[in-house]
Amino acid sequence: MEPLIDIRNLRVAASTGSGAEIEIVKGVSFAVKRGEVMGLIGESGSGKTTIALSVMGYTRFGCRISGGSIRIGETEVTGLDAKGLAALRGRRVAYIAQSAAASFNPSRTIMAQVIESALIHGTASNAEATAKAIELFRALAIPNPETIGMRYPHQVSGGQLQRLMAAMALITDPEVVIFDEPTTALDVTTQIEVLKSFKSAIRDRNTTGIYVTHDLAVIAQIADNMTVLRHGEVRETGEAGQIIATPKNDYTRSLLAAAEPALRLVTEQPPAAAPLLEVTGVAAGYGEHDAEGLPTMLILRDIDLAIAPGRALGVIGESGCGKSTLARVIAGLTPLARGAVKLNGETLPPALAQRSKNQLRRVQIVFQMADTALNPRVSVEEIIGRPLTFYFGLTGEARRKRVRELLDLTHLPLSVMPRRPGDLSGGQKQRINLARALAAKPDLLLCDEVTSALDTVVAAAILDLIVELRKELGFSYMFISHDLKTVRAICDDVMVLYAGRVVETMPASRIDAKLHHPYARLLFASVPKLQRGWLEETAMPAVASAVGEVPSLQSGSGCQFFSRCGVKMPGLCDKHAPPLRLSSIETRLACHHDEATLTAGH
Repeated sequence: MEPLIDIRNLRVAASTGSGAEIEIVKGVSFAVKRGEVMGLIGESGSGKTTIALSVMGYTRFGCRISGGSIRIGETEVTGLDAKGLAALRGRRVAYIAQSAAASFNPSRTIMAQVIESALIHGTASNAEATAKAIELFRALAIPNPETIGMRYPHQVSGGQLQRLMAAMALITDPEVVIFDEPTTALDVTTQIEVLKSFKSAIRDRNTTGIYVTHDLAVIAQIADNMTVLRHGEVRETGEAGQIIATPKNDYTRSLLAAAEPALRLVTEQPPAAAPLLEVTGVAAGYGEHDAEGLPTMLILRDIDLAIAPGRALGVIGESGCGKSTLARVIAGLTPLARGAVKLNGETLPPALAQRSKNQLRRVQIVFQMADTALNPRVSVEEIIGRPLTFYFGLTGEARRKRVRELLDLTHLPLSVMPRRPGDLSGGQKQRINLARALAAKPDLLLCDEVTSALDTVVAAAILDLIVELRKELGFSYMFISHDLKTVRAICDDVMVLYAGRVVETMPASRIDAKLHHPYARLLFASVPKLQRGWLEETAMPAVASAVGEVPSLQSGSGCQFFSRCGVKMPGLCDKHAPPLRLSSIETRLACHHDEATLTAGH
């Protein structure tokens, strides 16, 4: 069978500030048969998205296709003029972006945007396109297919919006669909639903796809073949299952190793007489406070946790469950409305401005996005040096010496000292982010999704560094993530949050146990595995649903997971919030059911 997409010796050049050009895609070749999906995988800067966009004849500002051939059927894309490219894009080749939220127009209804391409290309009338869109909504398992198109983008969830963007891409029956990291920003439970709907749509419509990602487990579920890229060059290409099972290239092997994080736990710490951090009865949120002292938008309620000296706690849960808010409350960035945060038994003032310099020093936060956390206008030396001056009064050569020590500690070359964040890679910026926090010599480090924006290999190096530094410096940390594999690899204990409440706490060694809260079981079952066919062969646990409404925390009554629970008891679960109780395997569960019910069907 002749390939539908045939790329040969593709080269893309980018202009530098001086006007010279550098080659960022260097002689890439691969082919995709009709009805198959090609996965493009590699770290940031490998050329994945640049190559995928070139299939539409598109390059980013300052770039150009400098050589090679791109054929879709009988059409040579590199030879098309502006009119020809306009006819190609959205009609024969469609694109699904990483962030649907940033791609939709907030001022127009969803339906108007989904059918726009069909109207522009004249493939259907308004009525025909609307009817087809509703059918696509059904095929993509989007709730309320008849009416969801009347809503605006902000009125639907992230997972629904991502599927609606798929409907927008498929409305013209394109020959080729480009998927550009479309599930990277989604929670694991949402990601599974979206992947299933994508795969079903591809199969039912015999669609040819190019799927860009850095997640090998996703490639294993969605792609027939894969091409491994690094620095704009092909390192390996072939059948996806074969490459995953028997990779030939060293770089491919390193990607596979990073995709399955090894346990990095420090030697077991002796039991401490008292916790380093103790959080009791915390409630927090945003907005005006009501008569009970609770904020209008309550994000956290009745949170209890403790971290012993030298221990690591992982906090997991879906977006919006309150993970980052909890870190901000502990750091003093978001004042609590109720409860207490104690450090070594001393109650910390709720607001940052009320804390002493030493209290500030002892609790440091490492933010998710180093790009926004680091001042782009100052040098690395100044970024790391500022806390040294603020907390310890270091200046001049003494400060520069300590900056050099911190760079060495975080495995960064001294040559970065005069550079600004914009001159550094993502991994380097996150190391600077970490070095700045360590400059204060904290007792507790709050790591908020610090690897979620990084590629697999770079993220693995950051995890190794955090564990190495914990062993060397003896600090404790709270590691916030939606990546269960990461939490299991580097944490001693795990806390599961759902809709602002703790539903389960456990030693990390108990993650594989059969006894779990229904929501925790759903989370654990939703993590894609690096094996072909897992998506089709794995059924979600009957004790939980991947979708459902989340009630407000304001009422304070009932289990927050009630609408999604497969073993709920009306009249009890919706009326009374279950307390956290100790199980027979040293975990704590917030559920009214007995252990036999919770382990049934496992």
